[in-house]
Amino acid sequence: MENTKELAFHIFCKPLLHSFISQTERSSQVERKHRDSFGMFDGYDSCSEDTSSSSSSDESEEEVAPLPSSLPIIKNNGQVYTYPDGKSGMATCEMCGMVGVRDAFYSKTKRFCSVSCSRSYSSNSKKASILARLQVAGKPPTKKAKVLQKQPLVAKLAAYAQYQATLQNQAKTKAAAVPVEGFSWGNYINSNSFTAAPVTCFKHAPMGTCWGDIAEGVRVEVPNTDCSLPTKVFWIAGIVKLAGYNALLRYEGFENDSSLDFWCNICGSDIHPVGWCATSGKPLVPPRSIQHKYTNWKAFLVKRLTGAKTLPPDFSQKVSESMQYPFKTSMRVEVVDKTHLCRTRVAVVDSVVGGRLRLVYEESEDKTDDFWCHMYSPLIHHIGWSRSIGHRFKRSDITKKQDGHFDAPPHLFMKVKEVDAAGEWFKEGMKLEAIDPLNLSAICVATIRKVLADGYLMIGIDGSEAADGSDWFCYHATSPSIFPVGFCEINMIELTPPRGYAKLPFKWFDYLRETDSIAAPVKLFNKEVPNHGFHVGMKLEAVDLMEPRLVCVATVTRIIHRLLRIHFDGWEDEYDQWVDCESPDLYPVGWCQLTGYQLQPPAPQSSRDSQSSSSKQKKKAKSQQYKGHKKMTSLQLKEELLDGEEYSFLQGTSDQESNGSASYYIKQEP
Repeated sequence: MENTKELAFHIFCKPLLHSFISQTERSSQVERKHRDSFGMFDGYDSCSEDTSSSSSSDESEEEVAPLPSSLPIIKNNGQVYTYPDGKSGMATCEMCGMVGVRDAFYSKTKRFCSVSCSRSYSSNSKKASILARLQVAGKPPTKKAKVLQKQPLVAKLAAYAQYQATLQNQAKTKAAAVPVEGFSWGNYINSNSFTAAPVTCFKHAPMGTCWGDIAEGVRVEVPNTDCSLPTKVFWIAGIVKLAGYNALLRYEGFENDSSLDFWCNICGSDIHPVGWCATSGKPLVPPRSIQHKYTNWKAFLVKRLTGAKTLPPDFSQKVSESMQYPFKTSMRVEVVDKTHLCRTRVAVVDSVVGGRLRLVYEESEDKTDDFWCHMYSPLIHHIGWSRSIGHRFKRSDITKKQDGHFDAPPHLFMKVKEVDAAGEWFKEGMKLEAIDPLNLSAICVATIRKVLADGYLMIGIDGSEAADGSDWFCYHATSPSIFPVGFCEINMIELTPPRGYAKLPFKWFDYLRETDSIAAPVKLFNKEVPNHGFHVGMKLEAVDLMEPRLVCVATVTRIIHRLLRIHFDGWEDEYDQWVDCESPDLYPVGWCQLTGYQLQPPAPQSSRDSQSSSSKQKKKAKSQQYKGHKKMTSLQLKEELLDGEEYSFLQGTSDQESNGSASYYIKQEP
């Protein structure tokens, strides 16, 4: 933490700073407590006999398991997908004419390939919608609806591949500091009395670990815009409200008058600590509107600034240092293949913006086949990572590195926590709950399909898997995106059952018996919950992980231990995403302005109104139905445990919507 500066100023249009009165040091931070984040129990583990684990082995792209002859199949774009319930078919979008797997199409009627087409069709006539879509060409990217929302995984993969193919035909430009027309964070926060998440919540963001004492009441020197002088002059202002990097400032002398209050980015080049003008020879001139209020401005400043806090003298230097990124253009990395999540590919860093990397797949000749992620993303790794753990890897047709390209050093990548797999460990076939990487609003019933080296696991979504495992995805054992069986039920989260599973409401005990499987032991999951500082209702800027080049205005709508529910302002709740509190894809308010990235504003009212009332009624009915299903109490859950097993229930203070542990948990008696 930075030292507090107590200042006494005897300055009025003078070139020298006379004195700093004293310095005081803040006390050290209290050590963080790591708590059990699940409040879970191992009672499910005994539902069947233990299964043997499968060791990881090298696997080439040609090694595909044979298809069971008993299952019906359909083909799309040369790939074979198996549907457990036998449903299949193709459909044509009534808006754009795209042909694809019917189950991947939007809504129950399957008339449109995406929400975007559905909205365009319903908001106006078909002709007007097509004209509107054509007019979008050449404009900065806007937030689009997803083809993949709430669809079966295998079908979503097919649609995702088609969707990405259409994107590849369009020229993509680098993110730039393009102002968002009509949107201002300051006006947005003021008009709605919103609160923004503090910078200290984002350790990966600039100044996230050295924000110090910056808070309301801190004084700074800023340009004086209320002045008729031909030269640039400055005056002292105090922070009235802080929203991420943005601060609402009020000039000294205005007291309770907010008429000239203004928002600015506190990390901007025109924001300086008190005393900067004196040491830099810059004039301090009071605003014209209040020049008549005092005859002795020197005495006024001495009185106002004695004991006040200001920015550290090296603040601008720290801002600059925190925006230096180790990844450089032309570095080669391994990154997830966005069309086949089960494997990785080689990509080259094309640009770095605020720590976010635009990666171009090495085989892309026109550099349009790209992927955006943060440099600390778990989706990127050093060259050779896939081979070292037994992960599938797509070999490049390029036999040697292109001129100027070089492998990124392994130490640049985010390190995962070391695990001990020698004792009790995850095994192939174990059940768990996992965030669907192709529908981040859903937590689904899942299965461990393969155990890799170094604690990595290949996960599949039950009921929606491709027969060849091409839609498996890799999570580390310490990943905050996987959970023990029963996590959703205890924390009042809707669990997405396997596709085609008819025995609803879904109950884990019945499902484990029916599938003759066991649950992964609770003790193997990551239970650490940091004191992240987020609260429900806080505003922030968040990556739309379904289209990761977009950073959008967002809100924290729910907190379950370290898990955050992120809502994109102006969009339907179905686009919400579950994200970890330490995700590198979350940023403070003002991050886009600071780094020069383009911010996507909230969706306009017209886009929201295009949703039909019948669709909303269906969603409401579904929500009410779910609320009725999820009212199972702890006692009911206990009664459904296997005969002969005894458990006790420990009740505590409700704290699920905070940084603490669960409100209750179930413990097996020794």
